[in-house]
Amino acid sequence: MKVFMIGGTGLLGSRAAKELIDRGHSVRTLSLPGVPQGAHLPEEMGIFFGNFHELSDDRLREMMAGCDAFVFAAGVDERIEGPKPIYDMFYQHNNLPLARLLPIAKELGVKHAVVLGSYFSFFAKIWPEYDMAKNHPYIQSRLDQEALALSFADENFDVAVLQLPYIFGTQPGRKPVWVFLVDNLRRMPGRTFYPDGGTTMVTVKQVGQAIAGALEKNRGPMAYPIGWYNLTWRDMLTAFHLAMGMPDRKITTIPTWLFQATMVRRNKHLEKKGLQGGLDMVRFAPLMARKMFIDKELGSQRLGVQEDDIVRAITDSVKLSLDALDGRASLIEMTGD
Repeated sequence: MKVFMIGGTGLLGSRAAKELIDRGHSVRTLSLPGVPQGAHLPEEMGIFFGNFHELSDDRLREMMAGCDAFVFAAGVDERIEGPKPIYDMFYQHNNLPLARLLPIAKELGVKHAVVLGSYFSFFAKIWPEYDMAKNHPYIQSRLDQEALALSFADENFDVAVLQLPYIFGTQPGRKPVWVFLVDNLRRMPGRTFYPDGGTTMVTVKQVGQAIAGALEKNRGPMAYPIGWYNLTWRDMLTAFHLAMGMPDRKITTIPTWLFQATMVRRNKHLEKKGLQGGLDMVRFAPLMARKMFIDKELGSQRLGVQEDDIVRAITDSVKLSLDALDGRASLIEMTGD
């Protein structure tokens, strides 16, 4: 299979490229310039550097010509803050590219496509009582992205959306997304205060396996909830503390109302700056107190994902985050490609 990927030099895209090449497929990618120093990119991967937003449809056709499969491993996540309405920014980076790229792929005879989405789409559907789309622009954008992507599927074009959860693992030279949490934990005086609840998670390696598995196995339009390790916040934070060199640090579970009070201050701070977050954390607090767990049988095992070492992946993520915070490593920021 010949695969064309948007974002193949990024954390997830590079891991997927390696997995695909190891399975005998060929990969070419369009990625933003700026490869992280020390990044282990597959030598066999063909790389075009550029911003697809700035390229013509004809140029994109040239790059995608002759490929059997397409992977969209780009976009931005909920941690981004921006001017209101922030939905427009998410739409520009996560949705609008698909409205342009998927028709080109179909026109060129591509048969299989994989889009990286969010596990918030899964929970928005099974927990309608939280009105997640209404209350959170990021979640609305991901639901819209999923519906858009799947709408292009037909008998000749398979489309899979991977509803990805928390992801741990590193790419040398690239700043982890977990720097913000490591920094917050270090700033807490004496002990860690966190809500009840927990989340499902996977490693970067497992995401690569899920992408490759979806290209090989999926037929028709399908959204796959991806999860493997279901950890409470306490269990996850314990792993963080160990990696941060403070194994005896106490964890205090705070009630939802107290977490909300903290987030009210955060929202007011954003409003004063004319900014908006992808998640309204005051309304999101009850979800933080739930166990956002996913059975591996729902998606991961169906796509051939295998067991991995989540503690090692968390440890690597935390240690690189510490290096970033303390200036011990020259790292480039995560990008949307």
